[in-house]
Amino acid sequence: MDSSISGTYFFECSNSRCGLRFPLDTGLYEGRYCPRCGSNLERREAGIPAQKPPAAASPKVRIIGALDNIRSALNVGAIFRTADGAGLSELLLGGITPTPEEQPAIAKTALGAEKHISWSYHLNLPQTLAELKSNNCLILALEFAPGASSLQEFHLNHPLPGQVALVVGNEPAGVDPAILRMADQVLYLPMSGEKSSLNVSVAFGIAVYQLLGQ
Repeated sequence: MDSSISGTYFFECSNSRCGLRFPLDTGLYEGRYCPRCGSNLERREAGIPAQKPPAAASPKVRIIGALDNIRSALNVGAIFRTADGAGLSELLLGGITPTPEEQPAIAKTALGAEKHISWSYHLNLPQTLAELKSNNCLILALEFAPGASSLQEFHLNHPLPGQVALVVGNEPAGVDPAILRMADQVLYLPMSGEKSSLNVSVAFGIAVYQLLGQ
């Protein structure tokens, strides 16, 4: 194997009874032996270089993410990364939601996005959202609750509001009832399997891109 070649490649085990195929960064590892059976590895082909996709069209409304008592720093970090990628204008962190300043673990999943997306912390998120609503902000809560509508069937009405706040809540308590009462629309993601919900950061990402698509 040419040790001068550096980069990420897909390797394959030479043992036909194993055949493990996986990517390996040759700048960090020699890639000589199969981690499963110990046989010699064969370099097959280069991995696809990391590239940034083209930017999406600018949203027609200002979209704000509102995190209502999200406990997990890793979920908060993942939401920061989604917010940055989707071009959200701001994240509101409410209640016991950790902030990048107090919880370094957020950076593990945010991957630097916490340094680029605007955010603010709020002790009482319902009060903050009530103020936004009084200033022409549409409040959307992502929660399966009585009267909720499917996200797949939701469409922003015209004329568009000045801004939209998408609220996701605590697991397992859900979005604060005070927020649900003021929300202009409560939305849910249809679930076809045995589980009743998705991870909050995954659900947030689906909902954000659904809104951007409108």
